[in-house]
Amino acid sequence: MDLEKFIRDVPDFPKQGILFKDITTLLQDGDAFRQAVNRMLKKHLDADARIDKVMGIEARGFILGGVMAYKLGCGFVPARKPGKLPYRSVREEYTLEYGTNSLEAHEDAIRPGERVLVVDDLLATGGTALAAARLVEKLGGEVAAIEFMVELSFLNGREKLPGYKVHSLITCA
Repeated sequence: MDLEKFIRDVPDFPKQGILFKDITTLLQDGDAFRQAVNRMLKKHLDADARIDKVMGIEARGFILGGVMAYKLGCGFVPARKPGKLPYRSVREEYTLEYGTNSLEAHEDAIRPGERVLVVDDLLATGGTALAAARLVEKLGGEVAAIEFMVELSFLNGREKLPGYKVHSLITCA
């Protein structure tokens, strides 16, 4: 199944000049959604991969990460925008292709030594994923890998993630 056909391009969103890759059209198709998640999970199901937690990045990373944590039989950690978590949290700032923001995680979400799979829908400039990886490390965890459904390779986001295992299901040049 060609999963790229299920991704809708939305021009000028969230601002002029940005071509947004909308995965909601893929999520709406049960077969495409199942295949996408299974393909993203495949390399992490090996017993040697040992994933203790999945961190999903707000907001579409929650959808993918939640399903992946369930299938892996491990815990799920939300990486949220500032002020959304009810308990004490740690914060990491990052730069987007169209601004700046921060991610937060509860200070007790990851125990020292836990291996964490970071999941998001899209790799663009790499800032958000790097912030999530740094959150994992601040909490004493180890980033097992960073997994994306879509990568915009022309934005060179992988270059911001040296030393991490980065996987993308669909690459758009």
